[in-house]
Amino acid sequence: MLSSREAFENDLCPVRDDLLGAMYRANENGLPALVESVSSDVRAQLALFCYRRAHLHALALTIAASCDERDLVRHGGRVGSVLVALSRETAGPRHRPAAVNCSHRKAITLSTKPLSSIAPLDQGDIDDDETVPVSN
Repeated sequence: MLSSREAFENDLCPVRDDLLGAMYRANENGLPALVESVSSDVRAQLALFCYRRAHLHALALTIAASCDERDLVRHGGRVGSVLVALSRETAGPRHRPAAVNCSHRKAITLSTKPLSSIAPLDQGDIDDDETVPVSN
């Protein structure tokens, strides 16, 4: 495991990639067991690591909810205190964002025919001696 200073300065994940992947794929019932398998210091670092990545934001809030406020503030400073507040705003699991129901929208269809056709220019239609006035 990396020290908190190394993890923050190098922005490295404080856990193995396979454990992070397992947490990301875990359902709401299995995630708490995976989170509890990590020490409290590493858990706080992991919450901060995930919080800095948009696609892991919900996972960060779930992990932060299981962290001690003191650990998050010690490892993350102001960001840690914000993460504490966000993770404790609403109760309940937040691992995955709710699916958006778009069934009320009309389906999009694309045209299979050309929108317009442009007639090709004949070389006989162009006269090099003619000048076309340009209006500004």
